[in-house]
Amino acid sequence: MTAGQQFANRANCPRLAAVAAALLLTACGTTAPPPSPSHAPVEATQPPPAPVVTPQQLAARESLKTMSNLQDRLYRVGGPLLIQNADLCKSAARNLLGFTAKNRYSYPGEYSDASVAVLGYDDMLQVSNVLAGSGAQRAGLRKGDDLVAADGKTLPKGRDAESKAAGVLGPLASSRATLPLTVARNGSSHTLNVPVTRACAYRLELGNSDNVNSYADGSRVMLTRGMINFAQSDEALAYVMAKDIAHNVLGHPATLRNTSTIGSIIDNLQSVRPDLSMLVGSAGIRPMPQDMDIAADNLSLYMLARAGYNIDHAKSFWQRLSAQYPASTLNGYTANHPAIAARLAAMDRSVNEVKAKQASKRPLVP
Repeated sequence: MTAGQQFANRANCPRLAAVAAALLLTACGTTAPPPSPSHAPVEATQPPPAPVVTPQQLAARESLKTMSNLQDRLYRVGGPLLIQNADLCKSAARNLLGFTAKNRYSYPGEYSDASVAVLGYDDMLQVSNVLAGSGAQRAGLRKGDDLVAADGKTLPKGRDAESKAAGVLGPLASSRATLPLTVARNGSSHTLNVPVTRACAYRLELGNSDNVNSYADGSRVMLTRGMINFAQSDEALAYVMAKDIAHNVLGHPATLRNTSTIGSIIDNLQSVRPDLSMLVGSAGIRPMPQDMDIAADNLSLYMLARAGYNIDHAKSFWQRLSAQYPASTLNGYTANHPAIAARLAAMDRSVNEVKAKQASKRPLVP
């Protein structure tokens, strides 16, 4: 055994340090005395105990994981609706980058710790959702990428990073066709040239409640967890989402003066711990008039067809929803949209009209 090998053995086996030293000295041609019996063996270093995860922390982690997955699904389903209907959204169309970003300070209390454990969040903004079909997706931006810089400008970290970054990214997206975005991924830095996407600028939100409903306040569309679970398929989710986008495009929340009421509901249900007492009774929402509901159904069917969704099953979905959750179910969808018979009859006409235009290759415009 060479001196080098003996030295390596000593480094790897600290409990035999004295013997290894003797061997190393012997290899150098010097006789060493035996180790003193009074020398105690070196204690192995014990790893620190794993932190205890409380039931409350575990519940927060599971809840956050579910919320993250459902929000991903909304962006996947809603992307084609927002992008392919930009011209129908008129004044609500904007130049968007097509992603959202959060950090650990985006969540309160134990949910902040859960975001670290489940999503790997820290002080840096991390891409939380990428809109399907957007320039961000085409450029290769991924969920989990850390945002480093935009057009060479370092992006903020820590508390309030979301709002501060919006102040940087918004003006850049509105003034150019492509934005260089530097991200950190798997320990490496990447600069992606993200094309700006023209789309309906309605935010897609997840409602943390089990009532089977959806809401539109003029600038946002929210589907509750209960509605997502009821709808089951992506196609059915698209029917609900397109209907609320259509209500926003047609200005119905403002016309009914429901904007602030529904906006408060959306703000509340966005929270990881919403106050469900706000949903008692009708929650102050005025029922949608028949003519407005029919107009939104008609526009939504055009939007669905333009986004590539099959509109053949739309009527049966709304029939199923109204049968299982009739208008007597408070804080259910049908309670807020009670004109179901007139809506279903009008849907037949709208579907036939859309299909006739598709067959003759005419523009899909209402």
